Amino acid sequence: MRIRATVAAVSGALALSALAVPAAHAAAAPDVTFTKVTINNGKPIVARAAATTSVPVTYTFKHAAGLDISSDKLLTGPALYVGAGLNVDSVRLIGDEPGTCTATSSTTASCKGFIDLHAGGDEANLRNTDARTWKVGAIAITDADDVKIQNGLGTTQVKFHSKLNTDATPEPVSKGATITVKGTLTRANWDTGKYTGYVNAPVTLQFKKKGATAFTTVKTVKAGAAGALKTTVKATVDGTYRFAFAGSATTAPINAVGDVIDVK
Repeated sequence: MRIRATVAAVSGALALSALAVPAAHAAAAPDVTFTKVTINNGKPIVARAAATTSVPVTYTFKHAAGLDISSDKLLTGPALYVGAGLNVDSVRLIGDEPGTCTATSSTTASCKGFIDLHAGGDEANLRNTDARTWKVGAIAITDADDVKIQNGLGTTQVKFHSKLNTDATPEPVSKGATITVKGTLTRANWDTGKYTGYVNAPVTLQFKKKGATAFTTVKTVKAGAAGALKTTVKATVDGTYRFAFAGSATTAPINAVGDVIDVK
């Protein structure tokens, strides 16, 4: 069963049961304790404008002896949250499917799975305000819809995917003449499902001399309207120019594909 749908169903069931039997499910919560949760191999999650971004998760949990942890009896998986704590009513960033778990002893299990972020479309669960640091929690749900929620299992970042290009002209160019380098820096807009210019972002112009193995920084420019970049340099030797964006608290870094200049 899809864990996202199960969480939504359990949320409704708990809301109804609370009217008749307060805290009934809390008392029946499965005896599960999550440990060692790793999201996306410890790297920030970078989500595109209109697609599903699935990032790997690994985790382990301890459980009471005798608890049936088979996939048809117990669903588990990490979930991301902000604020004081995770609860079934606030779950939004979670895996579409539960984790796959293997018993490592009579009271421990090792699991793998995914967290699925949807941008654009009917299943979207990302908004632009979600480019931030998230806290990590985890959920366990039995086949009787008993729920265990655990908070404080670490943090992870969710960032906008970015795009960047470079165009250096003229080609070829006379030595000592002016080279104009243009480009555009855009980033995912999860509210619209499109890419929009990252205005005022600092971007470096880099150059790699023909035969060299590394780029060096020439200057830094700021992206203008719609993320447009434009600057000039003097032609000296053959080589490759590219724009490079180091990233920010909300946006992933990116290096543009270089443009080769032939100096005559």
